[in-house]
Amino acid sequence: MDGRTREYLQGRFGDHYRRSDISPPPAANEREWGYITWSSGGTTMVRHHSHLDLVGGGDLGDFLAGERPRHVYFSAGRYDDPGASSMGKKGWRGSDLVFDLDADHLPGVDPEADSYAEMLAECKEALLRLLDLLEHDFDFDDLTVVFSGGRGYHVHVRDSGVLELSRSARREIVDYVLGEGVDIEALIETEKVSGSSGRKTPADKRTLQNDGGWGRRLQTELNAFVEELDGLSDDEAMERLTAFDRIGEGKATTMLGAIRKQRDAIEAGNIDVHNALKTIAETLLTRVLEEQTAPIDEPVTTDINRLIRLPGSLHGGSGLEVQHIPRDELDSFDPLVDAVPETFVGNDISVYVREETTVRLGGESFRLSEGVHSMPEYVGVFAMTRGHATKAAE
Repeated sequence: MDGRTREYLQGRFGDHYRRSDISPPPAANEREWGYITWSSGGTTMVRHHSHLDLVGGGDLGDFLAGERPRHVYFSAGRYDDPGASSMGKKGWRGSDLVFDLDADHLPGVDPEADSYAEMLAECKEALLRLLDLLEHDFDFDDLTVVFSGGRGYHVHVRDSGVLELSRSARREIVDYVLGEGVDIEALIETEKVSGSSGRKTPADKRTLQNDGGWGRRLQTELNAFVEELDGLSDDEAMERLTAFDRIGEGKATTMLGAIRKQRDAIEAGNIDVHNALKTIAETLLTRVLEEQTAPIDEPVTTDINRLIRLPGSLHGGSGLEVQHIPRDELDSFDPLVDAVPETFVGNDISVYVREETTVRLGGESFRLSEGVHSMPEYVGVFAMTRGHATKAAE
C-alpha cells in the first residue's frame, strides 16, 4: 500500500471514529488491549496495554479518533494487571469463551472460485448451526454475535460458568461442536437385564441416549425417518430401506414390519427393534454430523489469551464495520449492506484500480476495470483495503 492510500484511509478511519459511539466490552478494565497501526513498514501490532493505558483521562472514542488504528482488539482473557508486559505477569482471572468462523476455511468453500458474498453467505449458515449447538446443547445464555468485518463471524460466550474453564475443558467443547469422536457406539447405552420369567440368563438392552446432545439430535433424525416411512406405500418404503448399505430385500421386509409395529419403542430410543436399525442409525448419524456441526477455528476457542476484534471498530482489510448483531436481527443481517459504514456513504472518490475486480456492496455490484475511476467511497475503501486499488490524486 502506497503512502497516499495509507494516509487517506487513516484519515477517513479517524473521521469514522469521531462520529461513532463505540461501547467497550464488559470488564474492559480487566482486559488487554491491542491495535495495528498504518505503519509503512508492514503490520505493526501494539499490545500489552490496559484500557487505562489507551484512554488515559478520556474515553475509548477519543483514543480511536486520535490514533486512527487500522485494526483494534481486546482480549478474551481478564487479568489482575492487563497492561503487564508478559502473559505470565498479568495474573489470569478468567476468559470469555470465543468462537471464530472464517469463510475461507469452511468445507466446500473455494476462495479462488467463490465470491466474497458467496463465502459470507456460507459462513452465516455455519454460524446458525453454531448458535443452535451453543443455545440448545450447552444452554448458554449470554451470547454476543459479531460480524468480524472481514471473513466471518465471532461469538462471545460470557456465562459465568465458562469464565474459568481451562484450555483442556475448552478443547472438549471444541470437539463437541466439531463432532469429534462421535460414533454410534458412543451414543448407545448397554444394560444387562434379566430374561423372561423363569430364566436367569441376562441379556443386553441397547438404548440410544437421547435425552440430550448428539444422541438427541440423532433420535430426532431417526424419528423423522420413521415418520417418513409411515407415509409411504410398502413398495416405496422398501425402496427407501434397500437404499441403505447392507440392507437387502429380506431384511428390509422384516424391518419394515418391526418399525411399523414398534414405532413407540424406537422413539423411546430402543435400538434393538431390528438388527438393521443400527445400520440406519449409523447412516443418519453421518448425515447429522455433516449438517449440524460447525467448522470453528479451533485455536481461537482454546486460547484463553486470544485478542479478538472490537465491535464498532473498522476492519483494516475491508473498510467494513466489526458489527454486533442482535440475536433477533441475525436472519435479516446482510454484512455487505449492514456493515458498510455510514461515514463512507454519500461521497465519490477517485481510485486507481490495479487489477480488474468485482465489488458487491450496499446492495449493488460494481465491475471495476484497470485504470482510474470515480466510485462511491465505500467501494473505493473496500478495494483499497483489500489491495485491489490505490488512492488516485483528486
